[in-house]
Amino acid sequence: MFKFTVNGKPREADVEPEMPLLWVLRDVLDEKGPKFGCGIGQCGACSVHVNGELVRSCSFPVSGAAGKQVVTIEGLEQKGRLHPVQQAWIDHQVPQCGYCQSGQIMAAVSLLKKKPNPTDKDIDDAMTNICRCGTYARIRPAIHTAAKAAAKKSAKA
Repeated sequence: MFKFTVNGKPREADVEPEMPLLWVLRDVLDEKGPKFGCGIGQCGACSVHVNGELVRSCSFPVSGAAGKQVVTIEGLEQKGRLHPVQQAWIDHQVPQCGYCQSGQIMAAVSLLKKKPNPTDKDIDDAMTNICRCGTYARIRPAIHTAAKAAAKKSAKA
């Protein structure tokens, strides 16, 4: 039995230790935000945060999440307000098909935690998720917008 917190709620899963976290989230805990894309941790559609670190959940064993905080895209919204990255994605109409976008958003949130005011190069280096639709041209400006919104929010606090 593995115990961890998912999006602020204590959760349990009675599964094999090597089962990928993605399948536990989707099939056992019914968290449908992380998506299956490649199964080898390359595309990033399955990206989530474990104790604040970005992980590709399709290749991350559930045993590695035991006792930790897991955040999926469903957990980014706080008190009815979208995360600045989520809002920027909407404002810039980033998604096309949308399949990879939860992973893209989780990667962008992780980037902004580490680099609150990223350069274009920082964004290009950090955003390694694959988008078959090619929405990269809208992702970069959305991240810059989210960084500005987060900076304004911090300045008010």
